[in-house]
Amino acid sequence: MKAIVQTGPQAVETQEREKPTINADEVLVKVHTAGLCGSDAHAYKYDGGYEWIPIPRIMGHEYSGEVVEVGSNVTDYVVGDKIIEEPIHDCGHCFQCKNGQENVCQNFSITGMHRDGAYAEYVAVDPNHLHAVPDGVPLDHAAITEPTSIATRAVLEQSKTTPGDNVLVEGPGPIGVLVAAIADSLGANVIVAGLEQDATYRLPLLEDLGIETLNLQSDDLEARAETYTDGIGFDVVFDSTGHHTGINTALDYVRKGGQIVMVGIPNDTSEVTFTSTVRGEVEVNTSYGSTWTNFEQALRLMERGEIAVDEIVDTSYDKDDPAAAFEAFLASETCKPVFQFSQ
Repeated sequence: MKAIVQTGPQAVETQEREKPTINADEVLVKVHTAGLCGSDAHAYKYDGGYEWIPIPRIMGHEYSGEVVEVGSNVTDYVVGDKIIEEPIHDCGHCFQCKNGQENVCQNFSITGMHRDGAYAEYVAVDPNHLHAVPDGVPLDHAAITEPTSIATRAVLEQSKTTPGDNVLVEGPGPIGVLVAAIADSLGANVIVAGLEQDATYRLPLLEDLGIETLNLQSDDLEARAETYTDGIGFDVVFDSTGHHTGINTALDYVRKGGQIVMVGIPNDTSEVTFTSTVRGEVEVNTSYGSTWTNFEQALRLMERGEIAVDEIVDTSYDKDDPAAAFEAFLASETCKPVFQFSQ
């Protein structure tokens, strides 16, 4: 079978690999579509914090597919079922898992990082980590269930966003775009801030979705915030930049009594002054990963047509030239590239 394999830092290639065999407790999935996300890009570059990933290995953790073989002990799935996987597998035994916080399990493992992943024609998987895809969700849409689940957690569970709220989303990467789309679906007034590098593809994508944007390097955020919020400040600010400056910008533009939700993981530390944050009783929250419920929420949102998946995904990259997709993603020339392994 064809598989996209990372062979070194910033080196990927499509290779022929053996089709996986399953044990009695697994199912074999024929992969339909698999997405590329920020963590894949960090792993591709072998950034700090990702050096533990074994190389060579088959990449990929966001995907959709069809069950084509079922182990003898599996009863919940049959051949022909359309599925997606929760790629972060919790241990089920640590304090966090027993406390209902599986998304921050102490002993988690990730498909495509701890073990070979889904940038391949076939993948073997434990059915305990699968979700059935509703009939109303095409498989090429279902492939972005995992990042959509991260956004549903951030907006629906970790934030206080309500209809009519003024919301600032920092960073128009895949998670920022999906956070903005879900907040917009709630009836919030959403504006997304990006940089000059985002002006060619990512900010226009959001504008096509009917969401206002701002280029921080050519537009005046202070002036826009003044008019957008009547000088009050944003009710909720989502920082999905993954950059250490994001939290400072959020602190500057959230209103007194408002909320900041950190979704991106800062790439560095910097001095942050919380004096005005305390005096303004601003809530600073975080959101990491997602739960079973968030995956189901994501699938239902897609089933209802609340997420403009066709506009968000980029199918122009070929699985036989995977490096092109990674380099374009890192250059902000695309937002959510996907590899299609079957049509």
